[in-house]
Amino acid sequence: MGVKTMLPSYELGFYALTVTCAVVYSGSGIFEASRDSMNRKAFRDGIKPGWHYFGRKMDVADFEWVMWFTSFRNVIVFALSGHVLFGKICSMTVPQHRAVVYMLYGILAVLGSMGLTYLMIILSHCLVLYSVALAKQKWLCYAAGLCCLASFKVEPFSSWQSGFVTGAFDLQDVLFYGGSGFTIMRCMSFALESSERKEGIYSIFDLLKYNFYLPFFFFGPVMTFDQFHAQVSTRELRRKDDEMRNIRIHALLHLGAIVAVDIFFHFFYILTLPSDLKFMNRLSDWSL
Repeated sequence: MGVKTMLPSYELGFYALTVTCAVVYSGSGIFEASRDSMNRKAFRDGIKPGWHYFGRKMDVADFEWVMWFTSFRNVIVFALSGHVLFGKICSMTVPQHRAVVYMLYGILAVLGSMGLTYLMIILSHCLVLYSVALAKQKWLCYAAGLCCLASFKVEPFSSWQSGFVTGAFDLQDVLFYGGSGFTIMRCMSFALESSERKEGIYSIFDLLKYNFYLPFFFFGPVMTFDQFHAQVSTRELRRKDDEMRNIRIHALLHLGAIVAVDIFFHFFYILTLPSDLKFMNRLSDWSL
């Protein structure tokens, strides 16, 4: 039995007002604690100079955020720009092969960033789950996918797989587990869609085109295989009404979110403050 009606608007408004007041009051305490502790010796490694026109230092304890917007920023822009450029050229010349171009570019990007052995690990998981999909049993697809995911958390399989990746750089573990986990989830989607197909099964080439689509590879979002296959199989490329407008709106929203988080790190040191337990003991319960 589903929910038939919504709560009254005045009740929802009261809840929203209560939560907003609580967050603002708690945030004011964190803001004061951040302002007063800016120059503490214990926080010297976590708080560094940021945007000078703010007049405040920046919390840099989130190393992933710092890496994405310093050393990895140019790599991301270069890789995605190439994806868009080659995809556009292919769409204008041979649109029926654009999925192949996306796949080849994605494979080369993964190869260049993570190495050949990591690429072999990804391909082995794709091959295993494709083989399972041939049986056309949903329960078997789920079981195999969960076992593949568990292999990155259970010893000795976890160390054995991560040991194949040579070298070391910032965010290597994030890219390793992100790409591996989302690969298995995509393979599960492919296997489930193949199980429901009445005639035959999708080819492993379809799986590779789906998995190595670069914008989704390392971190998603997860577009299910049926949606992806329907889009890349369309030969007549037509721009939908207001499509560019929606792209601009989403781009501005993402840019706004990035700027908002960066500003947040200038005024609320929520990642660095917990490193000093003596200082935390002096904070109010609302700040904690």
